[in-house]
Amino acid sequence: MITETDLLVLAELNPDVLVSAGDVDVRFGQVEQLVDRATITLGSSGAITASAAAAQGLKVAVCAVIGDDPIGEWTAQQLRGHGVDIGGVIRRAGRGTGMSGVLTRSDGDRAILTYSGTMPELTAADIDGQRLRSARHVHASSFFLQRGLQAGLAGLFLAARQAGATTSLDTGWAPAGEWSAAKAALRHADYLLPNAAECVRLAAALAAAAEPATTGSEPATVAEALKAAGALHDLGPDVAVKLGADGALAVTADGVVRVRGNAVAPVDTTGAGDCFNAGFIAGMLEGATIADALGRAVASGAIAVTGWGGTGRLATREEALEAAAQLPSG
Repeated sequence: MITETDLLVLAELNPDVLVSAGDVDVRFGQVEQLVDRATITLGSSGAITASAAAAQGLKVAVCAVIGDDPIGEWTAQQLRGHGVDIGGVIRRAGRGTGMSGVLTRSDGDRAILTYSGTMPELTAADIDGQRLRSARHVHASSFFLQRGLQAGLAGLFLAARQAGATTSLDTGWAPAGEWSAAKAALRHADYLLPNAAECVRLAAALAAAAEPATTGSEPATVAEALKAAGALHDLGPDVAVKLGADGALAVTADGVVRVRGNAVAPVDTTGAGDCFNAGFIAGMLEGATIADALGRAVASGAIAVTGWGGTGRLATREEALEAAAQLPSG
């Protein structure tokens, strides 16, 4: 029996192999190098968002596809251990679950190598209609990795909204530069949750905005992100942009909201943006203003970076609200 949930996440699932390389300059040529730390944690934008939302008290379910391998079983059980309903997770016979290798440097920057595995295999046909209609909010993660979901996501969002739910999308980075593929889904998204670089790239592709000054995934300026967010808002959704240590901004029909972050000494930035998503969604579901939801999101992301791995330090509702109240004003 499918029960009502606060949040349904349409997700890609995989573990992360985290390697803290310190100041090591990685070299090929069969050169063995020693690193500071390595571990395996629950990864993927969707799984981290779901786990972080559950930690903040939401009733959360996930729809995704994994393989019938030990990696898939481990991933599903990790998700269950965080209090997430995995009844909508499909195990595909003969398929391998995806995996990401995340190499973190001492300056906080990361390199991510991802084996897709079953990540692209979730389709709209795999989403149980009753499960969709039973959710108060539907969130889709890593749009550009979930290639099987792309064509049907707009229809799923429309159905969710017709059933009374709100919707959100965190596209993630487009590895092949296919930014324009997200346009149809945005028409039925209440909230778009990109980082600054993604926001600028999406606007350049979808909203006929000027070509961004950035040439890769490096951070865009706040001014670039604000302009891009305004252009994307014209396509339909409210846009909440992650600015890392600088906090966040949002563009809505009521104008621009800016929340600044507090200085935090990061242990690992993996999953900070996904924890931001969870804090924002939790705030909006509780009826918070955009400003308060944005503050809760920034606080959730800041708490996340004090732990190792995307689910190493998940804020509770009380912790997120307390940290949000301590953010700088103005």
